[in-house]
Amino acid sequence: MQRRLLAALTLVAAAATVGSLYFSEVANYLPCELCWYQRILMYPLVVVLGVAAIDGHSSVWKTALPLSGLGTLLAAYHSVVQVTDSSAIGCGFGGGCDAILWQSWLFTIPRLAFVAFAIISVGLLALASQDRHLN
Repeated sequence: MQRRLLAALTLVAAAATVGSLYFSEVANYLPCELCWYQRILMYPLVVVLGVAAIDGHSSVWKTALPLSGLGTLLAAYHSVVQVTDSSAIGCGFGGGCDAILWQSWLFTIPRLAFVAFAIISVGLLALASQDRHLN
């Protein structure tokens, strides 16, 4: 069960990584500063969770949860910045952090990142709960 959950979380992180690369390299949307920070937090999760899924190490939550938790908060903040059209961070890359470069239904790029980070965080919290009950 834990390996399946870790494999699923790895797939979520990999999909988010591929999606961010698609938006910047294929669709040619320049990532803003907040997007770069979210990438810094998401990309390592593919490797960390992937290795844990192969090895079956459920204690990976101790390493991965800080990354996904910070990513969730950052993506939520970025989504709020887009809605309010105000940024406390002066973005120097691409467009401003409040720019909406892509939108489909209710989703923007930061909201997609928020969903991915939130799914990973919830999965890691489930692993943490199981891990603590076993010890």
